[in-house]
Amino acid sequence: MLLEEYVFAGFGGQGIMTIGQIIAYAGMLQEFYTAWIPSYGPESRGGTANCNVVISDEIIGSPHTHHPNGVIVMNAPSFDKFEPLMAPGGVLVVNTNLSPERSKRDDLSVVYIPTADIALEVGHPVLASVAALGAFAAARGVIDDVNMEKGIDWALPAHHKDMLEMNLKAYHEGKKAAEVQLHAAAK
Repeated sequence: MLLEEYVFAGFGGQGIMTIGQIIAYAGMLQEFYTAWIPSYGPESRGGTANCNVVISDEIIGSPHTHHPNGVIVMNAPSFDKFEPLMAPGGVLVVNTNLSPERSKRDDLSVVYIPTADIALEVGHPVLASVAALGAFAAARGVIDDVNMEKGIDWALPAHHKDMLEMNLKAYHEGKKAAEVQLHAAAK
């Protein structure tokens, strides 16, 4: 049985909800059951924001996660809140540009990635969350790239379709950075 429980977290305005929607949609395309639920802090931009995503090959009873096996944290407060809650064997992706913390847990696979740097190299700072999603896809490996790319395209509103190539590049650069790190860790 496949049961993936994810939390993506950061500041409002970082694209946290969007990457949750992307992976939920990509999971549906891959013929899994999916659920997505947002959670906002007191402000929509600048406050904390996170979302839960559940992906399963069976009907999902609840979109809430208590011990996620996959987490993306885009800032230090999110690291502090969600890293301790993770299930053993989970994957944690940390945006090192805003979260310098290091996990002390030896039961997690952790990828430290400067997502903001990757986004700037690709061409736009808003793409940091998409780079983190690429790193997460490399480390967790549940949804294939074809469906993730379709999810990215689907999530872009019509007036931002001109940014599709940049989004795809950010996704693949984040994935590449994680693969390098994971390969080095495996040696």
